Amino acid sequence: MQPSRIFSIAAAIIALAGPAAAQYTSDTLPRLVERNLSGPRFGLTYVGITPELKEFLGDEYHPLISQFGWHFEHQIRPEGGGPQFIIQFVPMVAGVEHGFFIPNATIAVGIRLPGGFEAGMGPNIQLPKNLEPEGQVSSALLLAVGKTFHYGGVSVPFNIAYAINPNGNRVSFILGYAIQRTRSRRIGRR
Repeated sequence: MQPSRIFSIAAAIIALAGPAAAQYTSDTLPRLVERNLSGPRFGLTYVGITPELKEFLGDEYHPLISQFGWHFEHQIRPEGGGPQFIIQFVPMVAGVEHGFFIPNATIAVGIRLPGGFEAGMGPNIQLPKNLEPEGQVSSALLLAVGKTFHYGGVSVPFNIAYAINPNGNRVSFILGYAIQRTRSRRIGRR
């Protein structure tokens, strides 16, 4: 191919690419809204148990335990509306009414639709009760669904979570509240 022909083709590509690249300037990129929906959480958990675990725990086994903690949430959504993409970290303490102190934490990734329906999943780690040195750290896969109601600047979530673990699955009903703090920014390079 002749050099003049290569030059002509390259010039045509550059001339056509210019307007296409101009469509994605920082002025036309969609604006994203970041919201912090952190706040207290509390609820009840039903602990399913295997016969081996019940034998190990003996009389200390209680199928219904309380949960208290704090929900840290980072959320991003398009400014004009649409689904919200969520990352959550939820440290909690369970079983205080039974004399236990069972620390646990969940990291979940999920989505919340404009109507408030939400779903997510992630790992859950549970430390031994009362932080006993001979106890074992337990992990589970947590699946959660729920709905968040909005009243002014306050969000009130109602969630059901199912934790899958070989030592016994758990079902939790968790609720709480959060006062919204919002920040808007453009995506892409500045």
